[in-house]
Amino acid sequence: MKKLALFASGTGSNAVKIAEYFSNSSEVEVGLLVCNKPDAPVIEKLSAKGIACEVITNQQASNGTFMVDLMTKHQIDFVVLAGYLRKIPDELVAAYPKAILNIHPALLPKYGGRGMYGAHVHQAVIAAGEKESGITIHYVNEHYDEGTIVFQAKTLIEIGETPDSLAAKIHQLEHAHFAETIAKCLLG
Repeated sequence: MKKLALFASGTGSNAVKIAEYFSNSSEVEVGLLVCNKPDAPVIEKLSAKGIACEVITNQQASNGTFMVDLMTKHQIDFVVLAGYLRKIPDELVAAYPKAILNIHPALLPKYGGRGMYGAHVHQAVIAAGEKESGITIHYVNEHYDEGTIVFQAKTLIEIGETPDSLAAKIHQLEHAHFAETIAKCLLG
């Protein structure tokens, strides 16, 4: 059985969907939540599902040796970033080649990189006059949002679209495609 770690920093809607998707799997177990915000709602949501939780400091999150040791302690095979806003240390990327997956709320390579998350992305996409946006699921490498793209899904941007209305469309795409894409990456 493959053991999955979810990294999240916020409300956890994607993390919950992923945990639910794999809850009856005989091949994949969500075995750990890693969170860098002690008051994040995701902690309570996944703890209620019986998933182990490690709350870490931002200093620990940046410490590659600490992060590799944490994954080893929990016997993690694969890492998924589900709304996790910290850069992954190079040592963890090296220890988990093609085994750390992230989701980005835009069509990379546009609108990625440091500072491009949440509403910032949607504001930038709308301000640029784009006709469509979407999600990009990609492997994590040493640079923000530059890893190999695994999957993309698109949505049209309507006249009068707001960052909030676009975010709602993006969340629908995330919930529809993220867990299934993780399964394909893990199980082939």
